[in-house]
This record gives sequence, C-alpha cells and structure tokens, in this order.
Amino acid sequence: MKYISTRGGGTPQRFTDILLEGLAPDGGLYLPETYPQVSADELARWRTLDYRGLAFQILSRFVEDIPPADLKGIIDRAYTAPAFGSPGITPLKQLEPGLYLLQLSNGPTLAFKDVALQLLGELFEYELGRRGETLNVLGATSGDTGSAAEYAMRGKKNVRVFMLSPLNRMSPFQAAQMYSLTDANIFNIAVRGLFDDCQDLVKAVSADPAFKAKHRIGSVNSINWARLLAQVVYYFKGYLDAAAAEAAAGRTDGGTMEVSFAVPTGNFGDIAAGHIARQMGLPIRRLIVATNENNVLDEFFRTGIYRARKASEVFHTSSPSMDISKASNFERYVYDLVGRDPVRVRELWARLEREGQFDLSSSAYFERVGETGFVSDFSTHADRLDTIRMVYGKYRYIIDTHTADGVRVGLKFREPQVPLLCLETALAVKFEATIREALGREPDRPSAFEGIEQLPQHCEVIDPDLASVKRFIEQRA
Repeated sequence: MKYISTRGGGTPQRFTDILLEGLAPDGGLYLPETYPQVSADELARWRTLDYRGLAFQILSRFVEDIPPADLKGIIDRAYTAPAFGSPGITPLKQLEPGLYLLQLSNGPTLAFKDVALQLLGELFEYELGRRGETLNVLGATSGDTGSAAEYAMRGKKNVRVFMLSPLNRMSPFQAAQMYSLTDANIFNIAVRGLFDDCQDLVKAVSADPAFKAKHRIGSVNSINWARLLAQVVYYFKGYLDAAAAEAAAGRTDGGTMEVSFAVPTGNFGDIAAGHIARQMGLPIRRLIVATNENNVLDEFFRTGIYRARKASEVFHTSSPSMDISKASNFERYVYDLVGRDPVRVRELWARLEREGQFDLSSSAYFERVGETGFVSDFSTHADRLDTIRMVYGKYRYIIDTHTADGVRVGLKFREPQVPLLCLETALAVKFEATIREALGREPDRPSAFEGIEQLPQHCEVIDPDLASVKRFIEQRA
C-alpha cells in the first residue's frame, strides 16, 4: 500500500513516511493509491471482533511497513477500557428502533477526536523511537482537536505539541482543558482571529520545506492521513453493532443491510472517514452532512458551489467546533469525485485561492454527488435548542450542541427500514451554557473535570502572523 498526493506531485510514499507529515510537499493531501475492498463475507466474520481486533483488521490493510505484532501492540495500548470508559470504546446507544447514537465521546477529553488521537500518539512514539528522531507537532483547533492531541501526546517521548486556537472562540470548558495543562512538551498559542486563521498558519508553516525540515514539523490535524484512517474503524464498528441489534430485534434477517450515518462536520474529516469506509465496501446508504450556520459544505452539496467565507462572514455559534469557513479534508473527497484527476484538483484549488470559490454545479462531477451517498442540511441555534429538548424529553439523554446538529439533520433524511446512526461527537458538559438554556439544568460532569475552569491557564496570545508562529517554535523546539 502506497500513498499519493491529491495534487499529483512527488512519488508514492509508505505509511510511516506520511505518518510524520501533514500536507504533501505539493500542498495536497495524502490518500492511498487504491482503497482496499471488504467483502460481505469478511464483514460477517468481523461481527465477533472487539474494537481492537476490528481496528487491527482494518488498519493492517493500509499499514504494511509496521510489523503486525507491533501494530497490534500499538492498537492495544491506544484503546483501553480505562481510557474510554468501556471495552466497547465506541458503544452504540439505541434511542428507539432503528435510531442510534454512535457514542464517540467517552475518551480522555470527552470528544470524538480522542478515538483517532490516542492511536496517533502511540504511532508517533513508536515510529520516532524506531528512527531515533524527535517531532514538533503543529496543530490548529476549533475546540476539540487541541485537547485531544495534547492529552494523547502529553509526556510522550520525543514529541512536542504546538497548538493554535482562536482566542475567545471556544467554550470555557474546551479552553480550560487545553490551557490548564502544564506538561513540559505542551505549548498553547491563542490566535487573535478565527479557526481558519489558525489552520492557514499551520498550512503556511507546512508549505515552507526548509523550516519544516529543520524543526521536524508534523501534524495531528485531520490533514494527517493516519488520523483519518483511525476514524474509518468506528464506521465499521457502528455498522456491525447496528446490524447485530437489528437482527436481535427481528428487524433484519441477519444478512447484509444498509445504514445511514448523520455526521456533524465543519472540516470534513469525520465524514471523509465515512466516505472512505463506503468506498471500501461498507453498506452505507447515506452520509448525511450536518453543519451549523457556517454552511459552506451544505451549500456545496445542495448547489455544487464551494465558496470559502470571509472572516466577517463566519458566525460565532453554539456549536463552535464547526465555525469553519474552509474544510481542509474536502479536497480528499473532491479528488475522488473528479475521478482521481490531480490536474483537475490543482485547477479547482488554484481557483479557490484566486477567486474564493469554485463551481461544479453544471459539471458531470456534481451529478455524481448522489452516487457517493451525500446529502446535507444545516441547523440554527434555535434548531439546536429544540433538538436537545426533544432528545432529553423523549429519550432522557442529554446531547451536546454538535450532536444536536447531527440528530436534527439526520432525522430530516431518515428513511423507513434504514437504520440511522447519529455520531455523538462530544459530551454535553463541554457546552454547559447552551444546555442550561435548552433544559434549565446542568449536564452531568465527570468527576475528573470538576472545577477545571478555575485552574490556572497558560497560553501565548499572538496575532495571526506567520513570523510570530515560527519564532515561537524556534525558541522552544
């Protein structure tokens, strides 16, 4: 298995070579040359596997340059019951017949990013130890990636983390999770701007090959292929658990069935993993894109026009992790949509940089969107409040604001006889103000996070300036 850039540059790479990279040298994103296929018979055999066994079966198809015994050890260290609250790692909660929450939020920082980043931390430590090298991880977060990355990397040998976050644009809980850490290898940088400014700075550093090589810069954002690959696993696990539940209830004969996934997404990483699972043969009927008022992705799937927003057009919402105007992982999907043509991808992204948008509405490519299973819609603050109230009133369960976006849009596209799995992307405690507004009560808080907002917080505040970021890294790397 070799990996290529969406923009066609360079030569095919091994997994462990791109593991320590972010963007490809030509500015594109890495993808496998082909997607390995999973047959119905293999899916049936995987029904008895636990999460770690399933992860090994899937990851080993993409990772050929780590010995199988070592890969199994990495997976076993990443996915433990103490870290994720149960042996199931991503348990499936039935709300009613045919309607489920795929619970991805039971990890160390209570967000779905933990599922990928706990694995990434183990992979980094393994490969750096094998090479005798160090890595300076540079990332950007809109709320959850930062804390998940820092908790996964804290104390890891040969790794430092430099995390950019938008100043005053995360929830108090999210900010406290990151800024209260005092580990010597963790550095928080609050940027006066938007998440997109943070993301652009990460990409600008990655686009400087001399600086990147000198300071051994790597990435934990979902532009890193390994992180996306880790997320593919829970689509398979959710499908298999739903198939078992439906069969036990007599709603299916136990044969192959289709399911749909509703995914709250702003940067297109989480749902890109679903797209990859579908390309591998997982029987996914629909991938339901749920955005908030920053509906860049929804606009594309409805109209064929992908238009990045200006800073003045980005709303500060009650689902802040999706307050994003440019979706980094969208390029991977477009690469597949245009027939894996890197020339076409380069043309589209050059137009995006030049004009702020590209338009596929009248092209044959846009006609293929339906074939890839995607549908979309967006939610408002009022929608989120209504959905949180509905789920609590009907099912006695409190969902967070992003999951509410997913449930609201997912229910719009729900089909009879097709199980719907809504991805729970964070626990409600991370967004207490909105939960109080919706329900008039506090969400439950794990005891480990009592009083976290009152802890001393440490971060460096800077303007969205590339020279400032580089200088910060140079002084501490």
